[in-house]
Amino acid sequence: MKQYSAIVLFVFIACSLKYTGCKNSSTNPVLVEEKPVVDSSELPVWSDEFSGASLDISKWNYETGTGVNGDFGTGQVDRATNRTENVSIVDGIPGADGGCLAITTRKESYIDRSYTSGRINTKGKGAWGPGYKLEARIWPSDVRYKGQGFAFWMMPAEKPSGVGSLMWPQGGEIDIMEYVGSIPYHNLGSVHYAWNWNSNEYSAGNHAHEGSYYSYYSGDVPITTPEYGGYPVEEGDTNAGSGGFHVYGIAWYHDRIEFSVDSHIYHKHYFNDGAAFGGGIQDGNDQSAVRTINGKRVMISEYSNHFSEWFPYEHTFYIILSAGVGGNDNVTYGGAITSDAQFPCTVLVDWVRVYKMI
Repeated sequence: MKQYSAIVLFVFIACSLKYTGCKNSSTNPVLVEEKPVVDSSELPVWSDEFSGASLDISKWNYETGTGVNGDFGTGQVDRATNRTENVSIVDGIPGADGGCLAITTRKESYIDRSYTSGRINTKGKGAWGPGYKLEARIWPSDVRYKGQGFAFWMMPAEKPSGVGSLMWPQGGEIDIMEYVGSIPYHNLGSVHYAWNWNSNEYSAGNHAHEGSYYSYYSGDVPITTPEYGGYPVEEGDTNAGSGGFHVYGIAWYHDRIEFSVDSHIYHKHYFNDGAAFGGGIQDGNDQSAVRTINGKRVMISEYSNHFSEWFPYEHTFYIILSAGVGGNDNVTYGGAITSDAQFPCTVLVDWVRVYKMI
């Protein structure tokens, strides 16, 4: 799960997820190519194949503790550690290309918590922005109960000149993969941003969110917004995210971010007002709608450049991989942990790769 603010992991459940509504649904979105064009060599400019004996600390940092406010800003009840019990490299995983990163949450007494988890990031060691494609091959094999979750996401690596720190959500947030046991048949891909600069200060109402679910069964946006239910799924159920490896990614263009699972694009977020709706005419409204493109339902949304002080998705972000245990149905995305949830709960990451797009 994620910690918000500088701060960030799991999305607030109260966020207004705009899946089918659109203030101007009669207009057509801009249709673009489905496959990002990368360097012809197809070799990543940065990657971790997790083939060593332990985590490569030249590429990753450990995040330890419980966040700046004691619950990662999302009501979580776990403590992140740098122990091998929570973050390790494992071999012999069926279907993996080689070694895998294993991030494990455990039910155990540790310092002041009853659960432990793992969180790593590339802050200060790797950051990317427009012009790059980022992907990770992930199997949340044990995420099968309400309150269990995992995220592959990004936070700002830059800040405006003369500003000591950049507040959330003014700096933005990108959630490439947010998978929770309480919504087992869908992944959530989102952007978070602010309505106003607000002197770079946090305020509860200054938070916008454009996100879309992806159905593992249909390979696109579901017809109805999923709710809690259907857990725990059977092991190996391929209609659930816990049923096997999937490649989660974004193609980050200079005007938009496209979210995909197994190369199926399901959410396209445009940065500027009028870029997707209204034929380029700025109307000051965030808009979103589901459209059928190449036979698949795709969420189209705009816009996140709401104030001149900082355009969040025109700057670089660093990668975060994190697991978590939910403690609050109203705050933690995925809900509070259930008494029957099974631990340890391991998520496997086969690789993380970054490509330069042409």
